[in-house]
Amino acid sequence: NLCYHYMLLQDHCTVHTELMEIVWCWCDHACSSLPLAAIDCVVGSWGPWSECGSLCGGGSKERTRQVTVPPRNGGTPCPDLKQRRGCFGHSPICNAAEEVAKILPDSYKRNFKDPWRRPHMLMKEVKPSYCVHFRVKQVSAACRQSLWSSHLLRERSVCVECHGEAMGSRSRCEGDGLEATRTFWTAASVPGCQGSWVRESSREQCRCPQHSLIFV
Repeated sequence: NLCYHYMLLQDHCTVHTELMEIVWCWCDHACSSLPLAAIDCVVGSWGPWSECGSLCGGGSKERTRQVTVPPRNGGTPCPDLKQRRGCFGHSPICNAAEEVAKILPDSYKRNFKDPWRRPHMLMKEVKPSYCVHFRVKQVSAACRQSLWSSHLLRERSVCVECHGEAMGSRSRCEGDGLEATRTFWTAASVPGCQGSWVRESSREQCRCPQHSLIFV
């Protein structure tokens, strides 16, 4: 026992006997298996909440904290390191998400002019086209009534071109959507044909491939 007592203090110990002989004792399995003190997990303070994951409408935000002392030797495990809660995004650009895109097949003339526009509006400078890629999310049954709108199917990617004559005061086409946000569309020539889509990307000074769609 005396030997083991000293061995807690150093790798080996010496014991003096009555004959003043020195006996060396070495640590064995009994020493190394002595229980160690448990160390509980310690975490830091919560960080700030992130921005709402949705620019417009319902979404979520989260915050995190870091481990400062990890648990050891059977100590208390770490608590949750991430929290999440709901939020409602309302960016200034959300008004654009409320617009409904009016679409036609690109077989319609690209220089289509609205007959109700005033003459001075017809003389405005034509701006370069841009194209927007959407992924269709909802399609009404009425879209099957026309050949072109029957190609609007759920999860299909479509290209819609905005040309200068269709642009409004923002120099954008109405209903061109927001990135990663669901917006709505309606087929201008097919009554009751409507649905929703999510904008995946857009390109300036771009023309969509043949047999695509246009904003009107």
